[in-house]
This record gives sequence, C-alpha cells and structure tokens, in this order.
Amino acid sequence: MGRILLGILAIIAVFILIGPLVGFAFTLLKWGIIIGAVAFGIMLVSKWVRT
Repeated sequence: MGRILLGILAIIAVFILIGPLVGFAFTLLKWGIIIGAVAFGIMLVSKWVRT
C-alpha cells in the first residue's frame, strides 16, 4: 500500500515540476507564431509597396 501511495506522490510531483516547463514551451511557441506572422505580414506589405 505504501509503495502505491509513494508512486502516486511521485507522479504528482513530476506533473507539478513539468507543468511550468510545458507552459513555458507553449508561451515560446505562441510568441514564435506571433513573430512569424508579423514578419510574414511585413514581407507581404513590402512586396505590395514595391510593385
């Protein structure tokens, strides 16, 4: 019984530790998409202005 509880606690601890890392990764991904979209928009506008 003690081993099962220890395993459950270990899994919970891993989730607690991984949670912020996953959030940070999603934040980086979100900013990467935003920066990419802005760069793509600037590229389109500069092509449109040049013609």
